[in-house]
Amino acid sequence: MSSALTYLALAVMIAVAVVLLLGLVNMMRGGPASTSQKLMRMRVLLQAIAVIIIVGVLLLAR
Repeated sequence: MSSALTYLALAVMIAVAVVLLLGLVNMMRGGPASTSQKLMRMRVLLQAIAVIIIVGVLLLAR
């Protein structure tokens, strides 16, 4: 169970990095501000999910 959560946490962290890069590319290209806002909200949500999963992994590893 802990192993599956570890891989899930890794996947969510990669998703956070991808969304962050998409947001940076959008800003560098001068894309719409609404897209940047949506990407920022998605990144914050994914980060919250990642923190919850990581805490769960740490609690299960005890």
